[in-house]
Amino acid sequence: MIQRPGQRKTVVLQNQPQKAVILNQPQTVVILNAVKDLCICLSLLLPVLFFLPLKTPAQKAAVAGQISGQATYALTEQLLAVAPKRFNGSPGHLAAEKFIKDHFKPEAAKGNFETDEFTARTPAGVQTMRNYIVRYPGKKDGVIVLASHYETNYPLKDIAFYGANDGACTTALLIEIGQYFRTHPPQGYAVWLVFDDGEEAVQTWSASDSLYGTRHLAAKWYQDGTLNRVKAFIVADMIGDKDLNIDRDDQSTPWLEDLLATAAKNTGHSAYVFKNSVEGLGDDHIPFKQRGVPVLDIIDIDYGPHTERTPDGYHHTAQDTIDKLSPKSLQISADLFLESIALINQR
Repeated sequence: MIQRPGQRKTVVLQNQPQKAVILNQPQTVVILNAVKDLCICLSLLLPVLFFLPLKTPAQKAAVAGQISGQATYALTEQLLAVAPKRFNGSPGHLAAEKFIKDHFKPEAAKGNFETDEFTARTPAGVQTMRNYIVRYPGKKDGVIVLASHYETNYPLKDIAFYGANDGACTTALLIEIGQYFRTHPPQGYAVWLVFDDGEEAVQTWSASDSLYGTRHLAAKWYQDGTLNRVKAFIVADMIGDKDLNIDRDDQSTPWLEDLLATAAKNTGHSAYVFKNSVEGLGDDHIPFKQRGVPVLDIIDIDYGPHTERTPDGYHHTAQDTIDKLSPKSLQISADLFLESIALINQR
């Protein structure tokens, strides 16, 4: 994503209205004295009861808690243990790829796991990169894509930058989502997971030096017609932060942002969504947005305290470590993803 001072603009908006769709407004019921006239009481109550909601939003969001935030946190720890530094060409990068592949052997056995290998011209020369795509077939014609980058920042390869929040926890989250759909196959649109490579700049962020994996994949799917099937492309990025607040992103598709607000309301997580807005944020959704696909970036760009030493917080520093993350935040994020999928299927 755009990460350096002057390359992104964050605007904090106070008391901004959310575009949540308010469902199931509470009804007012006046109960008459049944002893006085039982017939009148019933005649008044029955029309009201007919229009009362059958389920509350919390009951509708049956997906809440289906994926464990604690399990996602533990899986993040496991990934960081085997692949702390995952910049392209490193042993850790290969270890991260093996980690992903090892968790999807059942899907590979069914032919639903794809390695999308490609070469990219970078400021450091030609590099081989790999996207991994996991497919869970659905019952409706169309696809919901969930994506996260798994590599760490190449320019930071010489410091102890581990990207616990920036790549590791969202990779773990997608693995947990995959394990959920392995036992709960999609009943609506198919769900595809994309573990994309080369999101980070190799030298300095620019249109040509960033988003290598998703630029390649968007072009490939445009050429073979796959993009026509994609109903939504949703990115998970930096959403394990203890102080979670998912930003309203002006590069995301408005109806998907409205839908995320509804998902937050349904799951009881509205306090963690859209306090802040960001403008001009570059992330893995951009190549798909440019080709007309509805996109949503689920991201909390404001990560850690802003000091003279760390003007951008923990972002792209050696402070981006597992202790800055929270199982609760990962639980909230998991709930929002599953509920968003459910709401897209209802459109």
